[in-house]
Amino acid sequence: MDGGLKFARDVVLAAILGADEFGFGTASLLAIGCVMARQCHLNTCPVGIATQDETLRARFQGKPEMVIAYFRSLAEEVRKRLAQLGARSLSELTGWYDRLGARSGMDPFLVVPISPSNRVAPQQEPGLHIAALEDSIHFNASLALQNEPQPIQNSDRSVGTGLSGELMRRLKNGQPVDGEISQEFRGAAGQSFGAFLAAGVTLKLHGEANDYVGKGLSGGTIAITAGLAASRRGDVLAGNTVLYGATSGQLFVAGRAGERFAVRNSGALAVVEGVGQHGCEYMTGGVVVILGPLGLNFGSGMTGGLAYVLRAEAEDVLHRDFVTLAEIDSHEENWLRRALEEHVHFTASPRAARLLSRREVLPLLRVQPVHFQGTFEAAWSPVLAQFKRRHEILPAPMAAPISQSAMHA
Repeated sequence: MDGGLKFARDVVLAAILGADEFGFGTASLLAIGCVMARQCHLNTCPVGIATQDETLRARFQGKPEMVIAYFRSLAEEVRKRLAQLGARSLSELTGWYDRLGARSGMDPFLVVPISPSNRVAPQQEPGLHIAALEDSIHFNASLALQNEPQPIQNSDRSVGTGLSGELMRRLKNGQPVDGEISQEFRGAAGQSFGAFLAAGVTLKLHGEANDYVGKGLSGGTIAITAGLAASRRGDVLAGNTVLYGATSGQLFVAGRAGERFAVRNSGALAVVEGVGQHGCEYMTGGVVVILGPLGLNFGSGMTGGLAYVLRAEAEDVLHRDFVTLAEIDSHEENWLRRALEEHVHFTASPRAARLLSRREVLPLLRVQPVHFQGTFEAAWSPVLAQFKRRHEILPAPMAAPISQSAMHA
């Protein structure tokens, strides 16, 4: 359990309610001198903890011994409370709802669902991690089904993660895999679709995906589409916090994504057709191309990487303390066209195809950190290295042209 735990009483209550892990982020900060000024994101922390300002950092007086003293004191108080309750360990407290009392005066049994015996099992058996042999069998089965689209539903979580893990194990053990691995799915994917996807693995989804698509993406490729009409309408095909902490790889979404898109992205390429609020938050690297509307607070905390947005969508949504707008140059025009070609190849996006058909300059502006370091070539170099030379780009069928209003809906 995590979130606001500070005292031994908090630990005991959480244990009774079933927690077997306890997080103390805020309390640890307080132990080393945090004064809860709530301005961490402004680089003006008065006690020098959450800042890169050398003058402010000089004020930091925290020492490891302070955190050690806090946790030792906490552990001692927990031990005393366990002794008062007649329990030998926190695990013995699980399910002791009869020891709780509601502040409202209500019977705690009416507040917390319990079993008829007024107790629940003191401890659930933890699920065993999948064995290496089973993982290997799953890997071989996945290779055999590469040419067949597989059904997927929202209870299927972290699809592709185990596959990537087994691939890395085989490569480490000197067992090279012939060719790249590509899997296609149809349906609604659960959370963390393509999380930690490794290089050499491509996941294609015809449908939609929940939150955390491509979390920790590590070189793989993810493509999500729901057809030409979905792209034209601007359907939301991916949930919140997409590409969280991605380090490399590619994501193509022929539709919109939710909030906090590419948060903490540090190296991946993404092409998407609209995002919610807080896009590219805390981004430190990579390239993001957005062919649709933006939510508020775009680029907050962004210190690296580049984003490209439609000219008509860039007003009044950027966090100007962190990012600035600029026109693209001829080199970026070429790089962006290559990114759009990849987007069309993987998703047949009519929006990207329409932009590629333009003879004039792309209607895109560059969003870059206010204190951008390095060069644009260096930012694009690892992204361009992932592109393959294609003799023919798969065009999107032009069943009906997209109106200018649809592009900015």
